[in-house]
Amino acid sequence: MKIMGRVAVAAVTCAAAAGIAAVPAQAAPAQRGKLLSSRPLANAAALPSASANRFVTYVSEGVGGKPITVSGTVAVPKGTPPPGGWPVLSWAHGTTGTADRCAPSADTADGPAHDYLSVTEQYLDKWVANGFAVVQTDYEGLGTPGGHPYMHGASEANTVTDIVRAARKADHRIGRDWYVAGHSQGGQATLYTAAAAQKPRDVRLKGAVAIAPGSLMSQTAQYVKAQYPGAEIALPFLFVLLNGANAADPAFVPEDLLTGDAAAVAKAGRTDACLLQLKQLSKNLALDNVFRPDADLTRFERYYDSQEALGLTIKVPTLVVQGTADREVSPAATQNIVGDLCKRYGSIAYRPFEGADHRGAIPASFDAALRFAKSVQNGETPPTTC
Repeated sequence: MKIMGRVAVAAVTCAAAAGIAAVPAQAAPAQRGKLLSSRPLANAAALPSASANRFVTYVSEGVGGKPITVSGTVAVPKGTPPPGGWPVLSWAHGTTGTADRCAPSADTADGPAHDYLSVTEQYLDKWVANGFAVVQTDYEGLGTPGGHPYMHGASEANTVTDIVRAARKADHRIGRDWYVAGHSQGGQATLYTAAAAQKPRDVRLKGAVAIAPGSLMSQTAQYVKAQYPGAEIALPFLFVLLNGANAADPAFVPEDLLTGDAAAVAKAGRTDACLLQLKQLSKNLALDNVFRPDADLTRFERYYDSQEALGLTIKVPTLVVQGTADREVSPAATQNIVGDLCKRYGSIAYRPFEGADHRGAIPASFDAALRFAKSVQNGETPPTTC
């Protein structure tokens, strides 16, 4: 995510849910998408227009190819499904934090991430009201054992895909055809999902909608360290990024870079502080009291450089949308991503939304996203700006 037109900050993710079973140590790759548990869901994550909402846990593949347990939600439309079952919208959520209590599946009306999740829940309810089964992963390590490898593209794509497989076992009215959509961190996850290889005789990804996909995250630490204008906006995201890099690469230790005061904020982000609380905790943290003078940012920058969407080869029709008033993900950075992706795949459309900010791009783009999915569903050729 880019701030003040200058450097990446990042946006998107987190999750939580209690009482999750561990994956068997020898879980085989064939178990990806295996449904582990399913129970009724009645908290704020439940979509009001659905006939049924369920909390699920399932098997996926995490960083380094290890089998993991992941949690998420499944919402099924009212009425009779069409032939072949309900089409699916798999939602990749934006940044909420890295502590378990930030998980979308654990959201409540007074929850620590409800300020953001209330926006996405209203958006997703419109999808289920329009005849799509809606599934939402909590990603690796959010609400389940282990840390959350923030912005790890392959892990995100696996969890976004495998919840579709698991949902079909939780409710047999759900069909094989699915679409992926996501915002900020989830926008980047959407692009990684759209670039992932598909298996024959499996669920069929038909299209993708990436809203303000996060990019340039590797620059955030230097942005804060150099105290560039607007760095205070980037600061809360920095702690999410630091904790996420540690989860992906335990050899990277955020405390080795941080002052004592900043290390305390990072620790809170791992245990119970979501993004909103990190904003409050970092409000009184001076920018010159974040990094130690000898802080080496190389490992941090290397990890986030490796998770950029640049260089991906998209495999399904994709709509990329962006608010023109977004201060967290730069419109110029998103246009650069689209230009790069178009070099290798032609069915990509870019749609700016005048005056929409980072979160505002979610509701602003709903009608365009639904029209896009419906056109693909009807076998029409989607528009392209490549």
